[in-house]
Amino acid sequence: MIQLDALTKTFPGVPAPAVDRLTLDIPDGTTCVLIGPSGCGKTTTMRMINRLIEPTSGRIVLDGEDVTKIDAVQLRRRIGYVIQQIGLFPHMTIATNIATVPRLLGWDQKKTDARIDEMLTLVGLEPVRFRNRFPRELSGGQRQRVGVARALAADPPVMLMDEPFGAIDPITRANLQNEFLRILRHLKKTVIFVTHDIDEAIKMGDRIAILKDGRLVQYGTPDEILSRPADDFVAEFVGADRALKRLNLVSVRDVMRAGSAGAVSVPPETSLKDALAMMLAHDVKELTVMDEGHIVGAVSLDLIQQHIRAKT
Repeated sequence: MIQLDALTKTFPGVPAPAVDRLTLDIPDGTTCVLIGPSGCGKTTTMRMINRLIEPTSGRIVLDGEDVTKIDAVQLRRRIGYVIQQIGLFPHMTIATNIATVPRLLGWDQKKTDARIDEMLTLVGLEPVRFRNRFPRELSGGQRQRVGVARALAADPPVMLMDEPFGAIDPITRANLQNEFLRILRHLKKTVIFVTHDIDEAIKMGDRIAILKDGRLVQYGTPDEILSRPADDFVAEFVGADRALKRLNLVSVRDVMRAGSAGAVSVPPETSLKDALAMMLAHDVKELTVMDEGHIVGAVSLDLIQQHIRAKT
């Protein structure tokens, strides 16, 4: 568990704290998304966790240990860090980039090489094709995958992700989000994820912390945030279409019926929001649900409407 206990950060010459008495408990194995307007303190909060920025006061407790009282360099080797700019070393091969922290930790070459191949496979890059390439030879999406692989290489219990998919085109971004969700389900890491995009927060987060002027306004699950906003600021921030956004939280697997429904198909993990978009795009009222080439059910407009009525 990560506990932020009355965490505060002030900067000289700035009248208001960047972070003001922030208290959060983040359970093991969950993804906590920090979100809010520009300048609300979300990136400052993240950088205090691995002490790239030192807090003015308060405590940061990781698995019962106050990280403000231990060596900062050793701490950072226990925490994976992924940023929007990726930050790969341009003069190093992909393999050498991924091996950065394992080598700092003294891993032998055989163990390191095996981990490089394992991480490349995990993020969907074939080791034989990619391990000896340089960052300049990869697309933006591929470089971002390598950034995730490097952050995971030493198997850190905690990962910090600062707008990791923000500079990527929408299609690649959606694919990377899906890939990362798959990885998280497999590895069960504790993740603190910064974004300015409420749709990304809803998709990626187990819990969402909404900040304003350095203070926590609301902390809860995506469904709690969307169904019961704490005040007018939160309601406006998540948007007037929050009932529609809640459809992102439910997959067709959860509402489908037996049978099939024609030629247009979707996989079972498709959100109800995306299923509804597919129906509109193809002018149909039902979709067949396919899993690895097999029909597993069907989802209809009526079933989606029933779900909406049950939740309101």
